[in-house]
Amino acid sequence: MSAREEILARIGKAVAGAEDVEIPRHYRTAPQVEDIVGLFAERVDDYRAIVHVLAAAEVPAEIDEIVAGRRMIVPDGFDREGGWGDLDTADGVITSCAVAIAETGTIVLDHGPGQGTRAQTLVPDYHLCVVRADQIVAGVPEAIARLDPARPLTWISGPSATSDIELNRVEGVHGPRTLEVIIST
Repeated sequence: MSAREEILARIGKAVAGAEDVEIPRHYRTAPQVEDIVGLFAERVDDYRAIVHVLAAAEVPAEIDEIVAGRRMIVPDGFDREGGWGDLDTADGVITSCAVAIAETGTIVLDHGPGQGTRAQTLVPDYHLCVVRADQIVAGVPEAIARLDPARPLTWISGPSATSDIELNRVEGVHGPRTLEVIIST
């Protein structure tokens, strides 16, 4: 008998004859958030990302100003004319997202239209992400419900950062060093 089998046999013997008990599961699925856009903006800012909250009509002009002079990758399906760069020459990437989570300040890409490939979003040193207000949910369970688990998912919580053993923060090791987010209201 293996150790695993022995442990399970002991547990089975200990609970033999015990009544089945219903275990209440009252998981918090949606935090109550009055200003979901404001909370998301605050949390993204906490991660040292650059955040803009703009009316939808202002977004195109802001994008033009931000990307002026930069060679940007523009993925297929992004509401903008053609790509300006490739992985070898791009200064950054501009994407939309699948969903954003207010409670954690996380952006989730499922690499659908306008979101680019994983390489396009992780290799460049700069990532500009446009998030529509209707894409922001309060918590992680709501985000999971909106996502297709069969798609490749990239979860972004701020610019790429890691710390060494002495807790020295290093940015840009595992993805873009700079994350800029436009929240379109």
